[in-house]
Amino acid sequence: MSEDSYAEKLAHFKDNEKPEVVLLIADDLDLIKIVVAWTNTTVTRAEKLGHLRGESESEVWDWLWNNAVYSREELIAKSALSEYGFEKKMTPLIGNRVLYPDGTVNSFVQRYLRDRVLKLFEAKPKRPTKKP
Repeated sequence: MSEDSYAEKLAHFKDNEKPEVVLLIADDLDLIKIVVAWTNTTVTRAEKLGHLRGESESEVWDWLWNNAVYSREELIAKSALSEYGFEKKMTPLIGNRVLYPDGTVNSFVQRYLRDRVLKLFEAKPKRPTKKP
């Protein structure tokens, strides 16, 4: 399987993103921590790609992830979660295609998190007014 094929198969998933996955992370701070840590973790593809067993979406998705190379320990440290908590939370992020095996994130999730951060900065406390 060529690297171009890997990139094409990954692009297919990125071109067919579902905005509903935002709901998965919206109220879960631990999931948000992993998403943020993922974008700050070095992720590469395997030098020699493994064999793709089939062409179904789930088989291709699993193949992409089986060829993703990253430090699990680095990701756990950057997310500040326990190892058990990390394992429990990472699986749905991969399975629901929130995280991509190239170190990027679903674009709807990325926009949601950026908007959330911007709102934090917009919410400035009001200064008490002096009474005459």
